[in-house]
Amino acid sequence: MKISVAKDDLAQGLQAVQNVIGARTTLPVLSNVVLVAGENRLELRATDLDVSVHAAVPAKVESVGATSLPAKRLFGLVREIESAEVEIEVDGKEIATLQAAGASYKLHGIGADQYPPQAKFKESAKVSVGQGKLREMIRKTSYAVSQDESRPVLKGINVVMEPDRLTMVATDGRRLALVEEEIEGGVKAEFIVPSKAITELQRLLQGEGEVAISVGEKYAEFEIPQENGEPVKLHSKLGEGNFPNYKQVIPGGDKMHRIPVVKEELHHALRRADQITNDKSNSVKLIFSENNLSIVANTPDIGSGRESLAINYQGPEIEVAFNPTYLMDPLKVLEGDEIFVEITDSLSPGVIKSNTPFLYVLMPMRTN
Repeated sequence: MKISVAKDDLAQGLQAVQNVIGARTTLPVLSNVVLVAGENRLELRATDLDVSVHAAVPAKVESVGATSLPAKRLFGLVREIESAEVEIEVDGKEIATLQAAGASYKLHGIGADQYPPQAKFKESAKVSVGQGKLREMIRKTSYAVSQDESRPVLKGINVVMEPDRLTMVATDGRRLALVEEEIEGGVKAEFIVPSKAITELQRLLQGEGEVAISVGEKYAEFEIPQENGEPVKLHSKLGEGNFPNYKQVIPGGDKMHRIPVVKEELHHALRRADQITNDKSNSVKLIFSENNLSIVANTPDIGSGRESLAINYQGPEIEVAFNPTYLMDPLKVLEGDEIFVEITDSLSPGVIKSNTPFLYVLMPMRTN
């Protein structure tokens, strides 16, 4: 294998794929990135066995072939090279020689035939969604994904495809975030995208254009267009198990009070009140009374605080306690100046909505 490739193209391709590699790998070859030299292009692929990322860059190919090289070292070396072109030649012992601007470096590789092959899957559903829309949908739900290893079905975002709508839902059992977007040409499907794939998607979704989402029985693939060059493909195992029936936990009914609140005023008040909490007493009280919202924090051995916000509310007084971090999370990602808080009483879940197809359900905390 012998190729010449533009340094910036190679660095960009390696940047796209190498982050999927974990700090600790179960097999030495999983620390590597596969390089496949074909007709006028160099393919790059990395995996952790659950998530794979595939990119391709233009190359002058003198002789075709394939190898795998240490991903982090290769990326670091290419990034530091000051030449516009990099020449890579791999011998029969899988030793790669990198040459550029009078410098020569050798990296020991592992045969590409020892690298785990890309899993094949039969596509059962496919839909396209704008890259910006998908990025925002993930941003508005990913913080609610569970970190609990004992509940693996919650360690991802549940994706629901319908002919005219795409829905994403995440929950950790204490709160739930849901967002919807209108689409065209969708089909019915439901699947869980694990948190590792979500993290990679957030990193890769930086441009514009339509993302093609394909799903099969056990895998999903996201084809992400690039401003220059071929699309980057992320291939992921799907989360196992059935996601809970999230519609059952969304409260509603005539007893709920819908209260408009200035988002930033509430956010800043909660940030201040959060300074008075600790791990043992991690709650703030929201007291809704006539045209007034009081935010109250009281933690033994630390202190107390109280401040009031003017609101438009004429209902009965309601006092409810929430985890301030969980209450602030959706406020960080919602657009617009106004949100709507929907509450029933001190023991029922609260709901946050906005002027977009979004809702957030949060369980209250019991206080003495």
